[in-house]
Amino acid sequence: MLRIVLTAAEQTALDHTFKTTSDRRLRDRCQAVLMAHRGRKRKAIAPDLGVERTTVRRWLKQYQKRGLEGLRIQWAPGHSGRIPEALGPTIQRWVQEGPQSCELDRATWTYEELAAFLYQATGIAVKRTAMRDFCQRHGMRPYRPTYRYLRGDPAKQQATREELAALKKSPDGGVCVAEPRRSALSPGADITHYLGAQGAPPPGRDVG
Repeated sequence: MLRIVLTAAEQTALDHTFKTTSDRRLRDRCQAVLMAHRGRKRKAIAPDLGVERTTVRRWLKQYQKRGLEGLRIQWAPGHSGRIPEALGPTIQRWVQEGPQSCELDRATWTYEELAAFLYQATGIAVKRTAMRDFCQRHGMRPYRPTYRYLRGDPAKQQATREELAALKKSPDGGVCVAEPRRSALSPGADITHYLGAQGAPPPGRDVG
């Protein structure tokens, strides 16, 4: 039979962890140890926490061996990424220079196209989600067009600059100012001559 006897410091640490942790499973483990310290048996603790008696026994043994650290969740290391980190600069260069630098007839990348080109170039087969995660981890956004494809035609830009320079050298600066439209009526003229009997302008007569 496992007997749990806590010191004041151990009890304080367990109480603090129980009240502050956001991990429900760690909270249950701390509660199990505290309940065992107060004399509760495993067969009574297990239904209160919704677990098996063997689970409670394992928690108590872990606490006896390693203390509070023995109650924390130990995550197994995940699988290493299919895309080697060493390829980060290469993929980033593909994204920055665009698909046309890789002899592909499109303006911007998608994650699917990047994954397909990675397979063609290196033989590494990955899914869209793996390429998306890799790009996000390295701060790459393949959907955003690069500056290369936002630039205009250099020849047309030069022609426009020459036209603007010629306009600046002309005497009037190349700006035509339209004269204001003059009214057919002179100031103070009697407009009743131009209006019909009911105050409406006769057909074909412009009074503006």
